[in-house]
Amino acid sequence: MLPVSLLLWLIAELAIYYHLALGPGGLPAPAAGLAAILTLLFARALQNAGLWLLARRHQAPGQKPGLRIMVGEYLAFIRTFLLVLPFERLWMPADRLAPMGRVVLLVHGYGCSRGVWYRLRRRLENAGCTVATVSLFPPFISMGRMVPLLNERIEAVCRQTGAKKLTLVGHSMGGLICRSYLARHGNERVAALITLATPNTGTELARLGVGQNAREMQPDSLWLRDMAAEKTTVPTIAYCNPCDNYVYPHDHQRLPGAHNVDLPPIGHLAMLYDRRVADLVVDACTTPERRS
Repeated sequence: MLPVSLLLWLIAELAIYYHLALGPGGLPAPAAGLAAILTLLFARALQNAGLWLLARRHQAPGQKPGLRIMVGEYLAFIRTFLLVLPFERLWMPADRLAPMGRVVLLVHGYGCSRGVWYRLRRRLENAGCTVATVSLFPPFISMGRMVPLLNERIEAVCRQTGAKKLTLVGHSMGGLICRSYLARHGNERVAALITLATPNTGTELARLGVGQNAREMQPDSLWLRDMAAEKTTVPTIAYCNPCDNYVYPHDHQRLPGAHNVDLPPIGHLAMLYDRRVADLVVDACTTPERRS
């Protein structure tokens, strides 16, 4: 599973930095441990800075992020990949499925797992929703091969809750997989679709991505051209991030036939933990007329 892989990678990376500080660096053990942690954080800061630089050429003057947004995205990156996903079970107990309320299924994006939803799940449950999640694994296969995993989860959730239909919420690539599910299985089980910064017509960053799903998310890919021919068959809201550092150009998040809504400027991962975004999603999930 992805959380185990990330934890092992994290341990290995810290061990390398530790031994470099201990040996060539000549530091005592406590100082070498601190140096390893600081090196890890600095490496992630450089990675995030590089992502913003790549996105910069595709952002209009009014879309360029300020320092606060960039720092917030860095902190969200650290939270996601160093604290939440490697220790997913501490943050995300099993889904609490019961025959009550509106049913929502949260679908994560590229390189992530169900752990990213821990805050939004809590907000939705507090609003009276029954919330299910899914981890799509392996993480770098074709999006078409992830659709059967989503279908299995949808059927299981409907059986456990007694719901005839549910609302799908997809972040980033998760929105594309939801659209592919609807194209393949129809809307018998789906009442509505909500996408968050989904690259509906691709993202330039995917040209640097790993895996078949990254190639499919490149602008004008065959996979996306096929999906463009599929019309939305359920009420759909596409929330678009005007200064996204993963999905750009910004207009590529828009979806014909959907209700396209601009979010407040925010980082791609930071939106998963942002109260303003959560309020919009909760409102859309609990107020059906807002989705029309």
